[in-house]
Amino acid sequence: MKVVALTLFCLLISVNEAKVFEKCELAALLKQHGLDGYHGISLADWICTAYHESKYESSAVGPPNTDGSQDYGVFQINSRYWCDNQQGETANGCRISCSAFTNDDITDDIECAKTVVRDPQGMDAWVAWKNHCKGKDLSEWTAGCSL
Repeated sequence: MKVVALTLFCLLISVNEAKVFEKCELAALLKQHGLDGYHGISLADWICTAYHESKYESSAVGPPNTDGSQDYGVFQINSRYWCDNQQGETANGCRISCSAFTNDDITDDIECAKTVVRDPQGMDAWVAWKNHCKGKDLSEWTAGCSL
């Protein structure tokens, strides 16, 4: 019985493990879902942003922000404006639960990111993009990827 319990415990742990994408794997996936050039934003901008927001980790959840909101998923999408985490006021602009951004299927993350960049702030909605990617040579972010 102990072996069965231990096996189940290990399975539960492995199910909850985060997917950490490789740079080129993520780049190919984002390109496949139409982010390369979406709303005038380069694929390199998206890859740079995802790296500095989550280190490409699908299950990333940021610590509480000063307004009490949190950020979720590979793009660290904010709960105050874009998703509902059941923990406070939200505009829920993407009409989705924040927990949907913490699994290995990032299709919904990508669709919400498209919504975010159509907002007047555009990529400036991501502090990591403003601080690490904006106005910089980003060629390294897709270098070596067969796209």
